[in-house]
Amino acid sequence: MPAAKRRRDPATGAAAPKPGLPVPAPETLTLPLGTARVEWRRSQRARRISLRIDPRGGVVVVTLPPRAGRAAGMALLADHADWVADRLAALPGAVTFADGATVPLDGTPHPIRHVPGGRGGAWLTEGTIRVSGEAVFLSRRVGDFLREEARRRLALRVAAAAEAAGLTPRRVTVKDTRTRWGSCSSTGVLMFCWRLVMAPPLVQEYVVAHELAHLRHMNHGKAFWALVDTLTPHRAAAVAWLHEEGPRLLRIG
Repeated sequence: MPAAKRRRDPATGAAAPKPGLPVPAPETLTLPLGTARVEWRRSQRARRISLRIDPRGGVVVVTLPPRAGRAAGMALLADHADWVADRLAALPGAVTFADGATVPLDGTPHPIRHVPGGRGGAWLTEGTIRVSGEAVFLSRRVGDFLREEARRRLALRVAAAAEAAGLTPRRVTVKDTRTRWGSCSSTGVLMFCWRLVMAPPLVQEYVVAHELAHLRHMNHGKAFWALVDTLTPHRAAAVAWLHEEGPRLLRIG
């Protein structure tokens, strides 16, 4: 009897993933040292169950291989309950975009001020982010303002560094990523997390240099790091800052 053909995606023609168990619904669990919000993921490429803390949402993310069930994930959670509790307790406090709140821009704290009678959405003046209109729109307008600032400021940094290095990125985009500050595609598109605009300039400079260097070296070999170091002298300081302060940026907004 001939072997059964593997089902293929009609849109792409690629082999469809093998069916696995359903993904458990998000839930709040009571662990030995308190409660924790848990979100479940399933990965076709995962070979073992893994845990991580999502700083942005303050939740535990459990990634399951295709055939692993919730019970196996719960067992791993129970075995690492102390680790989960410690990581959650160490998260910085969340900062919402609200009147009177303070958010960093280029590493410098900027207060948010609601100006109901103003016009123009959100704008920067005298070190303050001012927001017009009804209070219900304030959070969205501050977020839009920061994203636009990220596009503008990071694009300028990319243009200056790319010209100095003789590199030509295809496009620069910003997104709200959770696990990486930047990336470079094989087609030359650079992507940056918009939250980088809140980090100090030396950190932005390093992340821009890192992704630009991937236009020439799609790896992390010696030649890659040598190019990064020609584009910025701040690699060590920036990496240390991102390690210590990066989670704080994910808690803003």
